[in-house]
Amino acid sequence: MLENAIYSILSPEGYSSILWKDSSRYKEAAEKMKLTADDLYKLKVIDKVIKEPTGDDEESFAKIVNNLKKEINISINEMDKLSTEDIVQNRYEKFRNMGEYKNVVKR
Repeated sequence: MLENAIYSILSPEGYSSILWKDSSRYKEAAEKMKLTADDLYKLKVIDKVIKEPTGDDEESFAKIVNNLKKEINISINEMDKLSTEDIVQNRYEKFRNMGEYKNVVKR
């Protein structure tokens, strides 16, 4: 995932509107949603955070595209070495280990 990207099924404004009936609490909602690349990496939802060059010119865009292409090729080359069964098992384990869980014991 690119370092400045976010991933969410709902905007922070929408989340805060639903949770607190107050869309102005979007900053608080964004923190709770854990939608940044760093958050998702810590939660094991993504495999890697890809650094982005600064700037919004064509050269910076080309660098981002090349970085993504390089990372995709690395992943494909690693997967080419695995059997179908290993790929399926790795994917299963990845999804089973995503996220953060808390056991709450009520007394």
